Amino acid sequence: MKTMILACLALLLCLSTAYAKGVDKTQALTPALNTNQDSQPGLRFAALNPALPTVVIVTTGGTIAEKTDPQTGGAVPAVAGAELVQAVPGLAAVANIGVLEFSNLDSSQMSPEIWARLARVVEGLLVRADVAGVVVTHGTDTMAEAAYFLDLVLDSPKPVVFTGAMNDASSPFPDGPGNLLGAVILASSTQARGWGVVVALNHYVNAARDAVKTHTTNVQTFQSGEKGFLGYVSQGRVVRFHDRAARQRLPLPTALPKVAFLATFAGDDGNQVRRAVADGAKGLVIAGLGAGNVNAGTFAAVQEALGRGVVVVIAPSVQHGAVAPLYGGPGGGKTLADHGCLFSGDLNGHKARLLLQLGLARFGPDAKALKALFLP
Repeated sequence: MKTMILACLALLLCLSTAYAKGVDKTQALTPALNTNQDSQPGLRFAALNPALPTVVIVTTGGTIAEKTDPQTGGAVPAVAGAELVQAVPGLAAVANIGVLEFSNLDSSQMSPEIWARLARVVEGLLVRADVAGVVVTHGTDTMAEAAYFLDLVLDSPKPVVFTGAMNDASSPFPDGPGNLLGAVILASSTQARGWGVVVALNHYVNAARDAVKTHTTNVQTFQSGEKGFLGYVSQGRVVRFHDRAARQRLPLPTALPKVAFLATFAGDDGNQVRRAVADGAKGLVIAGLGAGNVNAGTFAAVQEALGRGVVVVIAPSVQHGAVAPLYGGPGGGKTLADHGCLFSGDLNGHKARLLLQLGLARFGPDAKALKALFLP
């Protein structure tokens, strides 16, 4: 009985004071102390309130964890995971909270390899029966890509919510605390089950596949274009607008093949394609013009790449709509398709690159299998 009372009084928060810019802390936190033999270093789980769900916040850095450096005037990583939680006292009324500090990186420094490690950490949390959902704090620059990567490799109906901030913690108008509270409400709600990984800031919920950062500084930056929002977080509850589209899943490989993302332009001579191939790219994603076209110079370089066994995917550069094999002539979409190029539909180039990386790791240069991945 005494043990149970002590467990109920134990703090759920995993508060690590270890902090250094860009250092992965998943292996440096204090080991878990409970009877379940946790596999995630640094997590302490105790039944603070059996009536509440349990949500784990995985911190990776970004503006939400930054403050303005008084010497340089620029925002830099400065806030540990424990501080993020302490800035939102209302969290305790929503869920039992665990914190795991994964890293403290500006998201411009993120990579698919880092997201692969993050996916393994999140997957280890989702399989726990005592975890209702996971919140990942992340910089907004590459948040949509990170969320999509995890959406492709995770296989759980539990909510995984990416959130962050557009204004840093030293701003007179910090949006991080409100976004974090909304994300925990979302991650603990049964209304969010089946949505997969989502991006949620400023109350709105976006599917990871469709989320796009549309403004450099405005707090209402993430939109889902023609697909629309999945839902809205309001007054402590989740309002579900609609279900998400069918979800794809690919296994998480031990290594990711090199895939380059390129954007073509008027007057492009194709040399960026040649350089990417010479640099060892196994795949190319090219943001084409209009409905998915390139000029004659780029087309010649694409033919060379295809001849070397490099997979080439044409993606949209236009905000709405899908690329399709419509036009003839040298570099027209129909001509590109006839020569073996694939089309990503309405999936933007940054995300098409991630899908191609995972697809190549799973299927190799199997054109039929890869083409099926990009079908709507």
